[in-house]
Amino acid sequence: MTRMMTAIGALLIAGTAQAQDGDALLAMSWDEIVETARGGEVNIFMWGGADTINAYVSDYIGGILADEYDITLNRVPLADTAEAVNIVLGEVEAGAGMDDGAVDMIWINGENFRTMKQGDLVWCGYVDKLPNASLVDFENPAIANDFGVPVEGCEVPWSRVQFAFAHDTARTPEPPRSIPELLDWIEANPGRFTYPAPPDFTGAAFVRHVFTHAAGGADALVGPFDQEKFDAVAADTWEILNGIEPHLWREGVTYPTSITQLQQMFANQEVDLFFTYDPAEIGTAVENGIFPETAMSYGLSDGTLANTNYMAIPVNAANKAAALVTQNLLLSGEAQLEKAQPEIWGAAAVIEPSRASAEVQEGFATLERHPSVVPVEELGQAALPELTPDWTRAIEDGWIRNVGN
Repeated sequence: MTRMMTAIGALLIAGTAQAQDGDALLAMSWDEIVETARGGEVNIFMWGGADTINAYVSDYIGGILADEYDITLNRVPLADTAEAVNIVLGEVEAGAGMDDGAVDMIWINGENFRTMKQGDLVWCGYVDKLPNASLVDFENPAIANDFGVPVEGCEVPWSRVQFAFAHDTARTPEPPRSIPELLDWIEANPGRFTYPAPPDFTGAAFVRHVFTHAAGGADALVGPFDQEKFDAVAADTWEILNGIEPHLWREGVTYPTSITQLQQMFANQEVDLFFTYDPAEIGTAVENGIFPETAMSYGLSDGTLANTNYMAIPVNAANKAAALVTQNLLLSGEAQLEKAQPEIWGAAAVIEPSRASAEVQEGFATLERHPSVVPVEELGQAALPELTPDWTRAIEDGWIRNVGN
């Protein structure tokens, strides 16, 4: 945390000599935007909990930006995306210039995107300027909406993910494969399961699975927030989660604080089950020797949550031109293919490979799935839609008051 705050502080103090007006950039051609960006820098604020993702951004994307565009990529690691949003909010509320902010791009989630969009903190209207945007199917509802919030040209998709569980086939050959089975399994195997405490993103997603189960299925929760419905489902959810608490790791007296901690606990055999919002992480953990080769990810018969994640540019970003070049690079067929390699990240692409070059199409066609990663097609057969931010925030706050305490 100290290192992260030091990096943020340096950026805030340094400012930039290349503050760029968004309207002026939108009036330029793409070649003019590239030349404006050349020789500059881009400050990307993103969750820093995965070494493979960090390396992909810093080394692969950063290397191309440096070699082909003379752009320096500064990756600022975050524990929580809200930290970057608060920086932007603070700058805007302080009346700072609208084109000299410290944050140029944010790897963002749906709740924080809605906060920025509603507060006019996110730059919009530039997506059509990106040549590689033609590779994306923006008509797909899963891309056009972020946790139920219309994207409307205010952010660019980066990856598609779906929640998955994982077990060690050598230790737990028959894991629970539905939420009801999991709840029974937890009671039958005391101390062998836990989940990160919300507001940890992945821990909160697990709680949403239990909430969806208590509601009788995702269909009951689709649409705008309903306080009466929430109260009824929440009461059942807190009863379930408080009921299993004595059977959790350390009898539920304490919870892991992050998904990174839970990953290490699974690796150390302190718990028998792991879960993640990106099943490709299981493969990379095996490749890096963190998990044994017998680790395997899997879905649930009653479904798991799925979503698309995005990159957003704050309205006051100082280096908007460099951010545009970076986002265009992230959407390129080559960068999406590199990201999909199991030893790199294994993340599902947001582009339509059929729209990319023949070489990229061939690369995707011959892409080998890591044997520890559940097939995307198998997971996709039971994909659950994410809830809107009003639902997710109410569930997180309710867990903290009624379970976490």
